[in-house]
Amino acid sequence: MSWDEVLDHGDHPFDLFFPPVRGVQPCVTMKVAIVHACDDQNGVLFDSLVDCEIARDTDAGHVRVARYVRRERVSYLNDAIEHFQLVLNQCPVGHPDRATALTNLAWARLKGYIREDVQDIDTTTSLFRDALALRPQHHPDHPLSLYNLTQALAWRHIGKGTAADICEAAQLYHELLPLCPEGTYLRSIAAGEFGVDYVIDECNNLPTDASDAGIHLRRVVLELCPLGHRLRPATLEELALAVEARFDEHGSIDDLDTSIQLGREAVSLCPEGHAGRHTYLNNLAFSLRSRFRHQGNPNDLDEAIALYEEALHLCPVGHESHDSSLGNLGGALVDCFYERGDIEDMTRAISLYREALTLRPPGHPHRDTTLHNLALALENRYDKLQVSEDLNEAIDRYRESLRLEQLDHPMRHRTLCNFSSALCSRFTETQENEVVEEAIAICQESLRALSLLHPDRYFSYLHLQKAYLSRHQILHDPTDLSLAVENFRLASRHPAQRFPYRIITAHGWVAAAETHSHTSALEAYHTCFDLLDGHLATRLSTISRREAAAAFNDIRSLPVDAASCAIRNGNLRHAVELAEQGRGQQWSLASRLRTPVEDIESANPTLAHNYLELSKRVSDAAQSSAAIGDRAAADRVAIEYRRLTRQWEASVAEIRDVPAFSRFLLPPLYTDLQAAARQGPVIILIASQYSRSAIIVPTSGEPHHVPLPSVTLADLTNLKDRFTRAIREASQMTPKQSRTDLIVLLRILWNEIMLPIVNVLRHDLRLKYCRIWLCPTAAFTSIPLHAAHPFRTNQDGSREQCLEDLYICSYTPTLSALVRSRQMIKKRVTPSFVTIGQGQPGAGKGKALLAVDSELELVHKLVPATAKHTSISGDAATRAGALEALQQNTWVHLACHGKQDPKQPYNSHFVMRDENLTLLDIMEIDIPHAEFAFLSACHTAVGDEETPDDVIHLAAGLQFSGFKSVIGTLWQVDDSVAKHVVKAFYENMFPDLKDGGVMDCTKAAWAPNRATHAVKTTVPLEQRMVFVHIGV
Repeated sequence: MSWDEVLDHGDHPFDLFFPPVRGVQPCVTMKVAIVHACDDQNGVLFDSLVDCEIARDTDAGHVRVARYVRRERVSYLNDAIEHFQLVLNQCPVGHPDRATALTNLAWARLKGYIREDVQDIDTTTSLFRDALALRPQHHPDHPLSLYNLTQALAWRHIGKGTAADICEAAQLYHELLPLCPEGTYLRSIAAGEFGVDYVIDECNNLPTDASDAGIHLRRVVLELCPLGHRLRPATLEELALAVEARFDEHGSIDDLDTSIQLGREAVSLCPEGHAGRHTYLNNLAFSLRSRFRHQGNPNDLDEAIALYEEALHLCPVGHESHDSSLGNLGGALVDCFYERGDIEDMTRAISLYREALTLRPPGHPHRDTTLHNLALALENRYDKLQVSEDLNEAIDRYRESLRLEQLDHPMRHRTLCNFSSALCSRFTETQENEVVEEAIAICQESLRALSLLHPDRYFSYLHLQKAYLSRHQILHDPTDLSLAVENFRLASRHPAQRFPYRIITAHGWVAAAETHSHTSALEAYHTCFDLLDGHLATRLSTISRREAAAAFNDIRSLPVDAASCAIRNGNLRHAVELAEQGRGQQWSLASRLRTPVEDIESANPTLAHNYLELSKRVSDAAQSSAAIGDRAAADRVAIEYRRLTRQWEASVAEIRDVPAFSRFLLPPLYTDLQAAARQGPVIILIASQYSRSAIIVPTSGEPHHVPLPSVTLADLTNLKDRFTRAIREASQMTPKQSRTDLIVLLRILWNEIMLPIVNVLRHDLRLKYCRIWLCPTAAFTSIPLHAAHPFRTNQDGSREQCLEDLYICSYTPTLSALVRSRQMIKKRVTPSFVTIGQGQPGAGKGKALLAVDSELELVHKLVPATAKHTSISGDAATRAGALEALQQNTWVHLACHGKQDPKQPYNSHFVMRDENLTLLDIMEIDIPHAEFAFLSACHTAVGDEETPDDVIHLAAGLQFSGFKSVIGTLWQVDDSVAKHVVKAFYENMFPDLKDGGVMDCTKAAWAPNRATHAVKTTVPLEQRMVFVHIGV
């Protein structure tokens, strides 16, 4: 623009733009106005005199700076600083040019500092900071002042090494870069070699800071590295390390998940051939291994081992990281040994540690770490194989490691702790008191080095209890036993350690208390239940919860052992509570998201709505996780699930704050559970390693204990196996052949188990021909208790009555399930009845069931006309069709193949035309108005081999989904004779509804009782016994 064009604008301000320079668009736009500086009368300058002096001094200063830059004479720099100082003196606070004057003086001083001609960088930084304060956000020169201050801070960091300066520079760049569009001059210099990349690099070199402020800084730096930035992988890694360090301090699993997500992205940005890939692989593997230790998911451990193997491959012999890669893989293999017990994993780990030790000779800074790791592996192999040479070498290696470690070494407490454990093992061998004294002393030293919430205090407690318990077993001092119990208590309740470790410890406490008859046994059982509940609640899906429970092989008998302990302590009420808390734990976790809240809605609708909404969101999140195969995506879902779970838990806590609902979703008390016996007593059969007995919960009053002293666990196992054989053999007989073996077994069942219970019912409780509910546990769950029969005649020649002659028997998986069904039956709806049949399941799904269609027709004729009736069969009886029918009807009769999966019970299923209708499918639907289901299929009421006290079977699944009353089967059903039982059942179910009336699912228990009597001459014994009633 020419001067004439400028002057033609007149008195009004206007923008003056500058053309690109070397393709870069300047970021400055000048606001210009024409100022008349001469008096109209004589043309003498007056108002602008000072401004002209400022301009002259400013120009003079710039000239001298330029000369200084070209000729490097300090005199030019001093002159420039003097001129700029004069200008600043003429621009007091409030002067419009003060920010510019501050900036000019600061830049001159910074030029001198860079060339080491000015020593004071603090004054320069303060000048830039003052200038920025005069150019706040939205000021046109605010971005330029931000940049100026970053330069001063960066140079001060170079000179003084102050971390705060580089951290502040990162924060300033975080504000600056969004204000500098791509292509502008300021963007080009900000992103230059000494711009933001330098700051990122220096921030990445800072020590790991696990504080919230430190992690916030790492996130700020990461935002300076968009996708494609060369420093993004390293920045991701530094943030991951900081977040994981916070996890180590505070134990929040969300931090560990975040660290893994960041590590995955860093690895993805470093493909094969990248120089730093091995580092990122090792760090990600370490985080996965930490999460495995915290949550116990074997997939994490498998992935960690695979990553360590790849990292070791990238660091061959001669590579500077070969020794650390050997140690990393060795550590993961030790974890694998703990998880799976394969001694080959430990042997390979020892080999890797030995190789690493040769690469870390005396004098190497990390030799102590490798010595410790080798010692720990040798100690573990000794525990497995009991080879004394391994223990001796382990102790020697621990001592050498401790000699090399400084007293303030961050991992010294672990060496002390593990050394203590090895000494305890030696004490067990030698019984030398000084050995165990040393073990206790060094373990106590390890505790003194740790904060109260440090995760590793758990291991110190654990090894202290081992030392005290070892000494008690030799010297029998009760003080040692008390100290051991106290350390069991501290270890199992240490909040910073992961659930699986604490569950195993609590179970060890149970075993020690039972073995030594210590008074803390019941407390130990309670602790175990609470920890297991907390652990299972962290798992998203129903299947993963069941797998997590099944992983603890040694605690399968915990519910019945706890109940037995309470019985032996004379507290029957507590025994009922403990049996209920431990049994059906997975049903309890799933059902808490479906708990009726009508009472809460009446008292506080807002609380109820919030709880129901969060319950649905948690349930939806859990179900959506099932189909995710990508591990990174699964991690993100897990974080979201935990976030929702925390909100749900907060909602539950709010409800409990209301006095009337203080026990909402807590384990029920005896007074709550007794509601299950409102219409007849509930009989809990306890099969514990410590005692076998029954507890009768009456309609009112105290529970009754029925000891079964002549019955052992081995007897029950033998009885179950003999029943299985006898029923299999009976299925191959003709209807008229005698079922001698089966009769013998039913007589044993009557004499040894049910007769003592019947005697209490008849003589103590004075109960005659009424309903009773059987609630079997553990080994009792696989025995047909309802069919117990004396098969004897009285002296007068009459037949002695059997259990089904005396009482109407039903089963219930848990007392809570029965209470819940009764609560849901309050609201009746118009009945609708559907029959679902699949007699032609397709190739590979079982033989054709030729009687299915005739069975469906028979049921159709017997169902009252008052009920809306539909039927699906053949090609229409698909998985989707059956699910829809279950949801849309209140009464269901299902005739098809049923398959119980004893290893993975949630895969138990009804065979449909296309896909199987699984137990998991059934559990995921909620049918609150459903009433009755008849399962004319095989194995629908048989439980789980691995977790028998979770009574996970198809009939229980339907009850969980909303059906209050269910007829199920204990073994294979012969469809050719089942129709006789079905006919007799429905004839007895609806005897009075020919001319109208109400269909009542609570009568379902009476009908099979009468039906089995009606078909006694046409249906063989094993097929009469197969049908059982579950529910109300």
